[in-house]
Amino acid sequence: MTDITSEIKQRRTFAIISHPDAGKTTLTEKFLLYGGAINLAGSVKGRKSSRHAVSDWMEIEKERGISVTSSVLQFNYDGYCINILDTPGHQDFSEDTYRTLMAADSAVMVIDGSKGVEAQTIKLFKVCVMRGIPIFTFVNKMDREANDPFELVDEIETVLGIRTCPVNWPIGSGKNFKGVYDRQKGTITRFFAAHNGQKEVESVEVTLGDEHLDELIGKDNHDKLVEDIDLLDGASDELDLQRVQEGKLSPVFFGSALTNFGVETFLRHFLDMTTSPLPRNSNVGEISPFQNDFSAFVFKIQANMNKAHRDRIAFMRICSGKFDAGMEVFHIQGDKKIRLSQPQQMMAQERHHVTEAYAGDIIGVFDPGIFAIGDTLCASSKRFEYDGIPTFAPEHFAKVRQVDTMKRKQFIKGIEQIAQEGAIQIFQEFNTGMEEIIVGVVGVLQFDVLKFRLESEYRVEIRLETLPYEHIRWIENKELDISSLSVTSDTKRIKDLKGNPLLLFVHPWSIRTVQERNEELILSEFGKN
Repeated sequence: MTDITSEIKQRRTFAIISHPDAGKTTLTEKFLLYGGAINLAGSVKGRKSSRHAVSDWMEIEKERGISVTSSVLQFNYDGYCINILDTPGHQDFSEDTYRTLMAADSAVMVIDGSKGVEAQTIKLFKVCVMRGIPIFTFVNKMDREANDPFELVDEIETVLGIRTCPVNWPIGSGKNFKGVYDRQKGTITRFFAAHNGQKEVESVEVTLGDEHLDELIGKDNHDKLVEDIDLLDGASDELDLQRVQEGKLSPVFFGSALTNFGVETFLRHFLDMTTSPLPRNSNVGEISPFQNDFSAFVFKIQANMNKAHRDRIAFMRICSGKFDAGMEVFHIQGDKKIRLSQPQQMMAQERHHVTEAYAGDIIGVFDPGIFAIGDTLCASSKRFEYDGIPTFAPEHFAKVRQVDTMKRKQFIKGIEQIAQEGAIQIFQEFNTGMEEIIVGVVGVLQFDVLKFRLESEYRVEIRLETLPYEHIRWIENKELDISSLSVTSDTKRIKDLKGNPLLLFVHPWSIRTVQERNEELILSEFGKN
């Protein structure tokens, strides 16, 4: 086994997804605690909190106590090199989550034990299914009063349409949460609370038939556990790793990220069940992660990550081979050789220079403005392109104007850079230049983020005038004379930054009407990065 093969086999790259407030960021930080990457966990709280989660680095995130952009975190644990992609839970930032999932090999879905499957969980789960990636479920907040675990498991299967296999089982909930039963080992881990966010959780492990079990967890809990195990053994699916890898069976774990109960147990099981980096599709077929030649694709671009670094970072998922600092690669979309400068890995806003990285790793490189989301880079003489990342159709639109006309240059620079990150999409009136800028977003909170970032990072104050349009369509047959199309009164002709023609509509029936009036017109719901 070569060094490069063994290094790649140690890699695990996964995304964490959830509905807002299910405890995703807390769980992420507890993973980092166990890996020794941080010494004290911060909790995501309101704007008055003096400490903030490690993975929330943007000022607006600290003010609002929500994650609005994906973070990349790497740490080592038990012989594994783990890359965590922490995603925003809020639905208004789902496009960032979608792109992040393109860079992951599996996903951890965090569910609040007292709320069950929530709306955003469903949306993100569907994205995972589209990708066909394995999904592991962590039912969190068992230290609070939670729903019946059988009902929770049934809800996951019914609402999300995936079979489940509980790997462990909770003993009580809320103040009565005593620990978990490991179905594979037949052991019970009784947890005792830790303090100050430290990873040391006092626990006792005993077998199911232990004579002191009544004393340890209480006779009522013991009796209920025996009853639950009988039900589980008769009704739940067997743990089949092949079905897990195919995304058809989700292993389920119960615990509490806040108290650390069950977190390390979950992490150990998860690492045993997941695989090293997987092959990726390209226009020349599947590319194995173990081939020697380096290749990667860009899935995220972020400008001005903190005030000390006024720069742009392109995040790329290494898909094959080994990366060496200073190596020359071919940028497929730019059609030229480039040297990837200032390679770095992240711990949220903390960054350190890397000299080497392997398939499965996420690295950031300095972007002088040449990269776009979905770009492929490869070091081989055989040129190929990884499958593109579709863009979500915006659902909210507004005209944007800078208040101070003397700051036009900063305004254009800021809005273009933020658009290149994929957070917003910008358009122009069809027959004009950049005088009239229209911004499209997936969720309205993105308007707040845009306003905040233009003011704090580019010193530009803007006014937003919301527009009534809710539907956008790309025109596939670009050779058509767009100005001669027969359209409804609520249709607006626009173009994107590449000059591609698009149509905006207020009502869905307008889309049908315009297509009926213009039989030759071919419309698409998706653009391509």
